[in-house]
This record gives sequence, C-alpha cells and structure tokens, in this order.
Amino acid sequence: MKVIVLAAGKGTRMDAGADGPPKVLHTVCGRPMISYVLRALDFIAPADTVLVVGYKQEAVRAVLGPAYVYAEQTRQLGTGHAVLCAEPALAGYPGPVLICYGDMPLIRQTTFRDLIDTHRREGNACTLLSGVSRQPLPYGRVVRGADGAFAEIVEDADCTPTQRQIPELNAGVYVMEATLLFPALRRVGGTNAQGEYYLTDVPALLKARGGRVGIRRSEREGEILGVNTAAQLADVEARLRESGAAADFL
Repeated sequence: MKVIVLAAGKGTRMDAGADGPPKVLHTVCGRPMISYVLRALDFIAPADTVLVVGYKQEAVRAVLGPAYVYAEQTRQLGTGHAVLCAEPALAGYPGPVLICYGDMPLIRQTTFRDLIDTHRREGNACTLLSGVSRQPLPYGRVVRGADGAFAEIVEDADCTPTQRQIPELNAGVYVMEATLLFPALRRVGGTNAQGEYYLTDVPALLKARGGRVGIRRSEREGEILGVNTAAQLADVEARLRESGAAADFL
C-alpha cells in the first residue's frame, strides 16, 4: 500500500502573517497538525508515504525528517496537479494508492483502514470517503443513484438547491489504483477556467470508463473537517482534546 499526503499549501487564511509557517505545521494541541495525520497512517511504512510539499518545504522536511518520501509541487495548480507531482515517486508501482491531506487531523486510523478494506473487498477502481457535519461546509455533495451506488460528485458552488440539501459530503480522501489514477488525471487536464487539475473529476471519469466507484461513509460527525482558517484550527483542537486523541502523543 502506498499513500500520498498533500502538504504543499501556504494557509493564507490562517492569520499567521506573510511569513507564517506552512499550513500543515500550524500546531494543534502543541503539535503540527500533520503529525496527527501521519500518526493515523503509521500502519503504512514511511518509505511508502509520499509527502507532496511546496511552500516552505524545507521547514516541513526538517520537522518530519528524512524517513518519508518527498515530492515537490512548485506551482499551485489544484489537488489533481499535486497528486501528479507524486507520480515519479511511485514509478512502476501498480497497486492501490491512498490520497489524503495533511490538514485533516481528525480522521482516525480505523477510518483509513476501513476505506482501504472496502476498496480491496469490492475490487473498486476508486473508493471515496464521505462524511457528515452539522456545520455548513463548502464540500462537494456525493450524489447516489436509485440503487445507492455512486453517481457523481457535485461541487458546492454547482449544487442545485435540492443537491445542497444532501447531507453526504465528499471528504476528498480516496483510494485509487495507480495504473488508473495518473492516466485519468492527465485526461482531466487543466482545461477549466482556473487552469487547475481537479482530483474530484477523477471518480466520474473512471466510472464513465467502466470502473467501479465505491463509497465508505464515516458516521462520526465532523471527522472530515479540514483546517483552512484560524477558527477551524481552534475547532479541530477542541475536538481532539474532547476525544482524547491528543493524549495519544503524550
């Protein structure tokens, strides 16, 4: 099993000033938030863990150490582009790849394991993690067909009023087969107005080409929360303290 952790962002909305740390090094309960992600992923060897870094990457490397594999994203062209930056580090690898984020410290190891197990058990081309939140989040909605199977992801900005009421949100965390993932990303391309590669386009593309797309839903409220602002950082810290997860590092 290989994993790609996206950790290249600057965190411009974190209120840390122009010279603030990379987003993933902002601290939660006294530790960099990415530490919680890597702790949840410690069932996968560091040598099989690719960290995509960019802004102040030297600081990220210094904190996390040389055991991990690093890939550099020099331009911010979307999450799909960030994943493509990891392709050389996975050259020749034909198996499943877990894709997740360094700014989502609430996801538990059991959730990652369940997602991987679902992917393997169902023989999926792609398996996505979905979840729920009482907070209004600008996440894509997971649209299911009449049979309950995956139909599409509709981004929040593109939702109809009815779709916006769908409680099942796309966490942006996936397991995909490497042999399908990277060719699909190149087919997606940067043809949109922003010139970015959208990872969220890949599941529908794989489905259209006959691949099975599965869903593993987390029923733990708020587990899929990411951190983009100082207020969200404080919220995540409070949740970690309440759950006792922060004490695992002590």
